[in-house]
Amino acid sequence: MIQLIMMINARKSFTVQELADEFGLSKRTIARDLDELSSLGVPVYSVQGRGGGYRLLQERLLPPISFTESEAVALFFACQSLDYFSSVPFGEGAETALNKFYYYLPTDVKDRIDRLKNKVMIWSPYRPMSTEVLNTLMQAIMMKSVVTVEYSSRGGATKRDIQPIGLYASSGYWYCPAFCFLREEIRQFRVDRIGSATLNESISCREDVDQLSLLDKPVTDQLEQIVLRLAFTSQGVWQVESNARFAPFLERMDDGSGAADVPIAHKDFLFHMDLLWKLGEDVTVLGPEEAIQWMRSKIESLSRLYL
Repeated sequence: MIQLIMMINARKSFTVQELADEFGLSKRTIARDLDELSSLGVPVYSVQGRGGGYRLLQERLLPPISFTESEAVALFFACQSLDYFSSVPFGEGAETALNKFYYYLPTDVKDRIDRLKNKVMIWSPYRPMSTEVLNTLMQAIMMKSVVTVEYSSRGGATKRDIQPIGLYASSGYWYCPAFCFLREEIRQFRVDRIGSATLNESISCREDVDQLSLLDKPVTDQLEQIVLRLAFTSQGVWQVESNARFAPFLERMDDGSGAADVPIAHKDFLFHMDLLWKLGEDVTVLGPEEAIQWMRSKIESLSRLYL
């Protein structure tokens, strides 16, 4: 039966005769086995008429897999860590899989896992965003499809056709590097700023973009760049030491304060300045001049609200 599940999972369609020939069994035996699999929940359905046979619904089932206790614990907490994301690309798939997985664990393993609940976490800040949009982007990557999105940026909302390269999460946000057919270049899209997303099969994917992965993002020294010169209080050091954008360049002083010369792509200037603004008095921008002027302008705009 396991071999039968593996066989029909690997095929889009099949006939009873094909399976009978493959396993050296009678058509009657194969038909009975298919009925049994259907009663067990394997989504098999028959196709009538010429060229008919059997097919599987899109949500196919996988054969049973054996796990060691340590593998079971590792998988359980890998899935549970997704609980701290507001949305994930596969909807409720991780939760339902985890429930099934937990249900069949031995009682003693369940007890050990229960003792670790809420004591082992992979924390991620809560960021509200659409599960449907994430799922559409993931489907586009899997199916090699272009996506039409409504995207909100500083310049307002625009409708764009994009070809996603990948999805990754950072500080609770999901990001989608993609080729933008409107701008004719690769752009970074923050998923919570995508209002809607639909697959668009009327536009052909670019083969050169399809070959890219998240590892192919351009590095900073390949782009026009500037260096932010920063000084941090001890509290500021504490806030940025876990931020991958600043931590590699952070130099700690004996009194707990710190300094950093951070090279950034010039196109990311506003993004980094917004991050620094949120640190308030715990960071001082020492250069370049355009960064200092940005801070002064921000302070002046804020102070006018309280005159």
